[in-house]
Amino acid sequence: MKFSREQIRSAMRLYAVTDRAWLRGRTLGQMVEDCLKGGATFVQLREKEAGDREFLQVAREVKAVTDRYGVPLVIDDNLTIAQAVDADGVHIGQTDLPCDLARKILGPDKIIGVSTKTIAQAREAEAQGADYLGTGAAFFTTTKQIDGTMSMAEMKALCESVSIPVVAIGGIHPENLLELEASGVDGAAVVSAIFAQDDVLAATRELDELTRRLWK
Repeated sequence: MKFSREQIRSAMRLYAVTDRAWLRGRTLGQMVEDCLKGGATFVQLREKEAGDREFLQVAREVKAVTDRYGVPLVIDDNLTIAQAVDADGVHIGQTDLPCDLARKILGPDKIIGVSTKTIAQAREAEAQGADYLGTGAAFFTTTKQIDGTMSMAEMKALCESVSIPVVAIGGIHPENLLELEASGVDGAAVVSAIFAQDDVLAATRELDELTRRLWK
């Protein structure tokens, strides 16, 4: 399924980034379904430790869920897995495969997101064909190793330097999410605020309500 620029921008509102560290007897598929029921609008499957076979199995499980809900799924870093499960795209970092090469491999219809921290990186990613950008850390976080936080002014300047959607990531939770109003971003990417919670459905519903205040 091909998503338009506006569909991608709208899907940035509540962007769920998976982490299996907190399964506690649940499957990732079950947790992803709960977060989609709760209002998540986009899913990134991140598997830093899994081997290819395990990654593929988990990706198939999650893709079956996101397909049922019609929500975009991107795979973090791994183009091979993204192609194997026909994911909607990939998310790549500054040390991963360049965006323009990823675009050549995946073709024009797949979503490519790129992590950026500077205006130069943002403009380069857009020029190379990125569909959206991730930026942060918005707040202090221990979930993902991000070098330093960005001020709201820095985020706003980055957003204003490009025409593609931007999602903020890093330390976002219900108590600080509304502070993103000053950042100019199109949505919030969250990890532990969803997947570390005992009740994923309730946690996502709370985030859904908050993000709707900022992004209709």
